[in-house]
Amino acid sequence: MSVPLTQIPAPHDTASLTLVEQLVQWARRRIEERVFRPGMRMPSIRKLALDKGVSRFTVVEAYERLVAQGYLESRRGSGFFVRERLAGAAGAGVAAVADLRPAAQASAPATIDVVWLLRNMLHTGARPERSPGLGYLPARWLDGELITNALRTLGRQSGAQMLGIGTPLGFLPLRQQLQTRLEELEIGASPDQIVMVSGITQAIDLISRIYVKPGDSVIVGDPAWFQMFGRFASQGARLVGMPYTPDGPDLDALESLVQTWRPKMLVINSVLQNPTGTSLTAAQAFRILRLAEAYDFIVVEDDIYGDLCPPGYPGTRLASLDQLKRVIYLGSFSKTLAPNLRVGFIACAPDVAKAVSDQKMLVGMTSPELNERVLYKILTEGHYRRHVERLRVRLDGVREKSVRMLEKTGLKLFLTPTAGMFVWADTGVDADGLAAAGHEAGFLLTPGSLFSPQQSPTTWMRFNVANCGDPELATFLCRYLDGVARRAS
Repeated sequence: MSVPLTQIPAPHDTASLTLVEQLVQWARRRIEERVFRPGMRMPSIRKLALDKGVSRFTVVEAYERLVAQGYLESRRGSGFFVRERLAGAAGAGVAAVADLRPAAQASAPATIDVVWLLRNMLHTGARPERSPGLGYLPARWLDGELITNALRTLGRQSGAQMLGIGTPLGFLPLRQQLQTRLEELEIGASPDQIVMVSGITQAIDLISRIYVKPGDSVIVGDPAWFQMFGRFASQGARLVGMPYTPDGPDLDALESLVQTWRPKMLVINSVLQNPTGTSLTAAQAFRILRLAEAYDFIVVEDDIYGDLCPPGYPGTRLASLDQLKRVIYLGSFSKTLAPNLRVGFIACAPDVAKAVSDQKMLVGMTSPELNERVLYKILTEGHYRRHVERLRVRLDGVREKSVRMLEKTGLKLFLTPTAGMFVWADTGVDADGLAAAGHEAGFLLTPGSLFSPQQSPTTWMRFNVANCGDPELATFLCRYLDGVARRAS
């Protein structure tokens, strides 16, 4: 596989660099960001010289420097290739990349890199309209005054209350407020059954440390939220993918999987699943719970997108049916308030809450009470509900336009969403290659291989409808897809 050749803007700080140094910097950055991945063939000397408007001598010199620095290797008669680099190698200059493959797949070559996406989220975060691959709403949609006002209120209180270390379960008034919110979803949980955490990522980490041992099977969606894959894999778990249909998880396939693998747990978005946008019906939820009881596995229900559901939206929470007997329910406010607020919670059975809080103390003592106090103020001052309603209205206002744009470029949608922020679409081409070309053109795209527990190559891609507003996005997609079609013919 060769590195795609596209025009790119020059780096901002290259005025004092020679052409050779600029070319080296350009290539190194893309190798470090995993746009150019191990084993990929670099453009030929002639093609790169033409593409960049430099002499062949300049390209040869740059390639030789990259070989000397350990970024490339030269293969006689074949050209230059991106070198597989070990973490900690001398002169590496490349951050170690986490291997997120399941233990059973460890010998297979890596096809995608979650760290690549997370790192590039930071590079393009200032321009969300060119970042349809982001998993967050644009900052301009969020209400910073909600957080500012809560901080002002806290600032007028005695500073002595901020000096303690907090409690393992989290700020009690907030847990009492969350009890009320859960009652609205028909989920019964006392404050002692609620453990505050620093987001869903920490929740998954704590749960995996407690329940998952090497060799255990964990069923996840295929596709599903990719960041949890690495956490379970690091515990030595075997990840088993449950396929999805436009109507939701394939429950016949799930039944076959649990019979074969006897999993320790199932992790699922019950409402507005990431990335497909599907939600469970009551019948599907009942069947999942029957399987969990029959085959004795835990269900971890991630409801991070629940607040983006409009009133009356047809979606069923597993915890409302199970009442936290076998279901561990996760919630967070990072999608609706601010990604960096980092306040989430786990609602579960009393014995599970004790185990989780004990594990939380071992890995991080307590969660930041200041953040929890901020969230408590926001929830109790009555502005949060109106804020979330505004977010739903804004999503409704851009969703249809984004869907029409994607369809006009030739993409085929998994389903036409009526709520939430994500669209799962078949591009018809290798999504990794499309994401790499998008990065070169200044767009952050999320290839579907990220969402596969086996990181399988795919033509599917996730789009955030709130970040598809740049008119150049449609132009780029059409140009790239047309180019692939011409080369294929």
